[in-house]
Amino acid sequence: MRKHWQTPAPATQAPAGTRVPESFQIGAVRIAPATVLAPMAGITDTVFRRFIRNVNLKPAEDHLLSGRESGCGLIMTEFTSADGVLRSRDIKAKRYLHFYPDEHPISAQLFGSNVEVLRDAARMIEDRGFDIVDLNLGCPAKKVVKCNGGSGLLRDLPLIGRIFETVRSAVSIPFTVKFRAGWNDSEIVCVELARLAESCGLQAVALHARTREQGYSGEARWEWIAHVKNAVKIPVIGNGDIRSPEDAAAMIAQTGCDAVMIGRTAASNPWIFRQIAQYTDNARYDEPTEADRYDMIRTYFQMLIDEGFRDAPGKMKQFASWFTHGVRGGAALRKAVYEAKSAPEILASVDRFFSTTLAESVAV
Repeated sequence: MRKHWQTPAPATQAPAGTRVPESFQIGAVRIAPATVLAPMAGITDTVFRRFIRNVNLKPAEDHLLSGRESGCGLIMTEFTSADGVLRSRDIKAKRYLHFYPDEHPISAQLFGSNVEVLRDAARMIEDRGFDIVDLNLGCPAKKVVKCNGGSGLLRDLPLIGRIFETVRSAVSIPFTVKFRAGWNDSEIVCVELARLAESCGLQAVALHARTREQGYSGEARWEWIAHVKNAVKIPVIGNGDIRSPEDAAAMIAQTGCDAVMIGRTAASNPWIFRQIAQYTDNARYDEPTEADRYDMIRTYFQMLIDEGFRDAPGKMKQFASWFTHGVRGGAALRKAVYEAKSAPEILASVDRFFSTTLAESVAV
């Protein structure tokens, strides 16, 4: 996965006064503010989702927020195999679809290509208490595409139409879809696909403004989001290359989309949603301090331990490279985390590192 700082930022910024909307509706579900945590494989499990919600909550005294609701409006699960959902013994699917009451509103994302399987899986999603069910038509991974899942379906709009109609008639909760612009630059189908979704009764669409061929490289083509917004009346969620509050405002200004979806940036800057709320209110936002970074890393790592996460050390090492971006002397901390053998040992190495760096900051 490419980090947000490895991709060039859009050159155009938002005009003064541009705002990320305070809320938007997906069917009967109100999303406030109009920000969405993207579904990300291996990342957006229940621990990370609750961590994002909590780290972005408005504190009692926030000098940059004037009563406006902050945080992330909608969170989404990792994309989950519809076949796996229906297999009663699929432990991985059960883990992906586990959530707590404080995660509402929450959307469960499915992938697959079998119409009947997707229908039955969507019914199970509804029975589990999710607020929204979403179809993944964006994953570019070869192992998913070769099974005709994710972005592999973008070349079969008639099949997509049957899936839309069948799932829509099977559940009463809102049904949405996240897709890419097309297979490649010569096969752009985003406008046609959005119109198909609207005609089949879906309540919102989310566009990652890259093609399947691009993967996560190059720049997102925000003009495709604008074309989709101009083509349909249902809410359009924009996704791709939002690395800062300024980017979020610029996407709204350039495309007119109803909400913004943030993926990779949230893993390296978990405060991004609160910063967007601050920027919306005051055209400025807080940057995290060393103490904030320490509290953030320690909180997430402790949540993994408290949750009894089956591979807490592996997950801590996975996130160390993201969470330590911007940490002074972060290479030493990453080295200590990678060399540790257990979750408590990793947590102790974090405590030791920051006890030194924070003391040095005070001394200076």
